[in-house]
Amino acid sequence: MNNSNSAQPDGPLRGLRIVELGHFVAAPFCTRVLADLGAEIIKVETPGRGDPVRTWGKMINGKSLWWSVHGRNKKSVTLNLKHPRGIELAKRLIEKADAVVENFKPGQLERWGLGPDVIEAINPGCTLVRISGYGQTGPYKDRAAFGVIGEAMGGLRHLTAFPADQSDLPPARTGVSLGDMLTGLYAAIGLLSALYEKRAASGKSRPGRVVDVALTESVFTLLEGCLTEYGKLGMIRQPTGSTLPTNAPSNAYPCKDGKWIVIAANSDALFARMMTLIGREDLAADSRFDDNPGRVEGARELDGAISQWTMTMVGAKASRTVQEAGIPSTEIYTIEDCTNDPQFQHRGMIRKIDDPRLGDVLHPGIVPRFDDRGPTGGIGWAGPDVGAHNTEVYGGMLGLTPDDLGTLKREAII
Repeated sequence: MNNSNSAQPDGPLRGLRIVELGHFVAAPFCTRVLADLGAEIIKVETPGRGDPVRTWGKMINGKSLWWSVHGRNKKSVTLNLKHPRGIELAKRLIEKADAVVENFKPGQLERWGLGPDVIEAINPGCTLVRISGYGQTGPYKDRAAFGVIGEAMGGLRHLTAFPADQSDLPPARTGVSLGDMLTGLYAAIGLLSALYEKRAASGKSRPGRVVDVALTESVFTLLEGCLTEYGKLGMIRQPTGSTLPTNAPSNAYPCKDGKWIVIAANSDALFARMMTLIGREDLAADSRFDDNPGRVEGARELDGAISQWTMTMVGAKASRTVQEAGIPSTEIYTIEDCTNDPQFQHRGMIRKIDDPRLGDVLHPGIVPRFDDRGPTGGIGWAGPDVGAHNTEVYGGMLGLTPDDLGTLKREAII
């Protein structure tokens, strides 16, 4: 696969062109999701080193395995945005785009001369999606932030701990850049919403929308009823470890091979079925557990009974036995388990991709899935080399000659 000229995936977003002025995770994740569905993404990178994420994660011969997925389906061009001629080229790219996605600190685009008013002037109606730690306004807007900061300030990190009487370790992070990727999804929703609004205007002239997405706010929206509980009752939801505070039994249970399985037997019918399965009909008949509030209050007793049963089996057998009883259950998967799972394989979530720099690599599939009555998206190429599409984009789209490109490269503009 030649990732500098492979065909753009044919998906429902075909024909949509987006310029990505982003780095690290949130903005690039937003555009990767859109690229998977057929959008043309022109990723602008710093000449030479490119996006810092190219050096993250495990490496093979100096090439990041993570980048193979993180940059897939995107066209990489290099551009020095600190140089006036670089800004002029950026404007020419933006002129031909439907949207721009950026995640620099608030005010950086304006300092480069690429603020919303400039973008509107050179491309009326162009959507600008701005991703930042705290948003474009407010007393914290100039603070630096990454996804992990959003997770902490957004209230999620507080809830990923175990109760104080079970552990004094700090609240655990989720193991991936959840705050960044969640914000990227909100950014994609905002971008598509703005484009839908533009389309619904039936050709009427209207200024482009600015979509303002904050890491902290994106995480904050995940907190279910926490805010309502606090506002009405003064209640601050506390960490509950692996349990759910609102229903029971629902927990992770240990097995004799060291595996853990998750069981959600948290309706009246499922609870009765679970107690029969583990031979504890006495608990099903106990009036204390007639409804969910009672089961939540007695969750430790119920979890103890279930754990005694799961510890008699290896994880795979225990989970399968619970599933066969019609009760939601699964082993807690590692990435190896995900890769080998027949459901993930059947749904095309494990894709083997030819990365010219790395050879065959595994990529996650496309979400969401579409029916076969139209294009569904796909993986056209793995994350490209820095500037792999300079000739295609600057030459083909902007009409620059080989001599022009040579001069720009010698002057460190591209």
